[in-house]
Amino acid sequence: MANNNRDRAAPVPLSQVVIDSGFWAERQRVNRERTIPAIYRQLEETGRIKAWSMARTHDIPKERSTVHMFWDSDTGKWLESVAYSLATHPDPDLKAQAEALIDAVAGAQQADGYLNTYFPVLHPEGKWTNLRDWHEMYNAGHLIEAGVAYHQATGDPKLLDVLLRFATHIDATFGVDDGKLRGYPGHPELELALVKLYRETGQERWLNLAAYFIEERGQEPRYFDIEAARRGEKREDFWAQTYRYCQAHAPLREQTEANGHAVRACYLYAGIADVALETGDEELLTLSRRLWDDLTRRQMYLHGGVGPSHSNEGFTFAYDMPTETAYAETCAAIALAFWAQRMFHLDPDSRYINIMERAIYNGSLSGLSFDGAGFFYANPLAAYPGVNPMGRWSGILDSGHFRRVDWFFCPCCPPNISRLIASIGEYSYSQQGNRVYVQLYHENSAAFDVARQGFSLEQVTEYPWDGTIVFEVNAEQPVSFELALRIPDWCHDYQLLVNGERIEVELERGYALLPRQWSGGDRVELALAMPVERVLPHREIRQVAGQVALQRGPLIYCLEEADNGPRLANVCIPSTTELEAIFDGELFGGVAVIKGEALRIELSPDNSALYRFHSREQVAESTFRFRAIPYYLWANREPGEMRVWLRSC
Repeated sequence: MANNNRDRAAPVPLSQVVIDSGFWAERQRVNRERTIPAIYRQLEETGRIKAWSMARTHDIPKERSTVHMFWDSDTGKWLESVAYSLATHPDPDLKAQAEALIDAVAGAQQADGYLNTYFPVLHPEGKWTNLRDWHEMYNAGHLIEAGVAYHQATGDPKLLDVLLRFATHIDATFGVDDGKLRGYPGHPELELALVKLYRETGQERWLNLAAYFIEERGQEPRYFDIEAARRGEKREDFWAQTYRYCQAHAPLREQTEANGHAVRACYLYAGIADVALETGDEELLTLSRRLWDDLTRRQMYLHGGVGPSHSNEGFTFAYDMPTETAYAETCAAIALAFWAQRMFHLDPDSRYINIMERAIYNGSLSGLSFDGAGFFYANPLAAYPGVNPMGRWSGILDSGHFRRVDWFFCPCCPPNISRLIASIGEYSYSQQGNRVYVQLYHENSAAFDVARQGFSLEQVTEYPWDGTIVFEVNAEQPVSFELALRIPDWCHDYQLLVNGERIEVELERGYALLPRQWSGGDRVELALAMPVERVLPHREIRQVAGQVALQRGPLIYCLEEADNGPRLANVCIPSTTELEAIFDGELFGGVAVIKGEALRIELSPDNSALYRFHSREQVAESTFRFRAIPYYLWANREPGEMRVWLRSC
């Protein structure tokens, strides 16, 4: 089944990208020093570490049992984050902590390879009986990803070997052969993990298993109906009432739009893109493009968040994008970034990386506090006292204000954002033959090999605060390669210099291509114009009609009460206002803020009437100078209102 054509775009491995200064170096430092330890403490305090001992020390309350079913995924993502961190910043103490947990995971594995902390101890007869709702396959996927990452980072095969035995058990249990179950994951994630396992081991069985799960999904008779009947249930008993929730309402090749639970959807779509890339399946490529276009053109928030509804943690219908109650789960933005990177390698075009950058810098990074120890599950685009977009995952209102917390009842997002930050180097470059794509701009040094000639690129920049990026080639002897520099969709003017000489190039699918023989000391300077932009919404997005948002470079901005006072809904940005970006070295360690003149429109406060007649009321307009901060940094100061979309006047 595998497509043996290896002359294709692929991410440059994490081990080849050194990040020791700049924006992402600081975020990774905080991740190492604060986030990874904070998550581990929560794994200990909530019993997730102890669960691997497989000792039934207490009964799990019924209302918590379902959440306990996916505890193992939190362990997997934490170990994956640790692996990425160790790959770039070795730490003997952290490695020892991880290896003690790996020993516990290995000790929990059953003789047949099955691995789970819930079912063997608390519900042994329930194994593999409810793929639709329970999370055995989802857990397996995150553990497999951890096994692959840890092996790549340290060379230690112990965790990978454990997960290979678990994958073998899954392969022996599910499939089209006689005696196997025709099931597939209710919560997709295993698909992309199996492709990672295939790439790491070279064993095609894992690619074939991933392809099986994709092909079987939504086929008649529906496996979820079959297993429900075995449990004595009917389809109409399903709480979500539709298999759109888990993307199983129709065979995948027939689906035309993003549906259901947003995280499940984006993990699944990432897996489809992986299988399409590895097999050369053109129909899956067409499907991937179709789903991508629907999601990014009709169902994606400005900050790269997806999934407006808390009732299904996912999609509703085209252009439905409420702001205060936006769900936009952190995990969904992260999964979108995963999918975007895979779409590029399947179909090399900057449009995918533009979305990846948007989702990473805004909808994902907002899920973590500046100090690295607080987390958002939902990421609304406006916040007012008493408005809680979290719905059933409540408990994150501080004095009526939406605030980050140190853990969740369902804590999938904390280790997810941690592993993304730890692995950001892997999203920075791609290579296809002798072409090197620069995907993310930030300070780093990256090593490459073209036709068995090694060289490195050193990238110096203050991005995302400044649009000037300088590259220096380090090579012992001349080397021929093509440097492909992404020109982001937000940039409408740029300059390119090679060794001080102005260069004019035609863009190819969003990249400025510089093919030449390079020598050590060659210097490339890319200057991306980074003005403040007013962003207008699609005319069908009713919730923000007549409003504007502010963007500069890859960053979406917002107004907070801390800078601008209350009643932000009454703030209006005149179309004639001159907007300027100013670097504030005192705020959050140094960030660019946006300033300009705005109007606050209010009625006189001495009338208690809920509604008033315009003809009898004097409307007051006061001018003030507003300050907008990057959206990802909101809710890090005193509690208050926040707003991304602002009235235009």
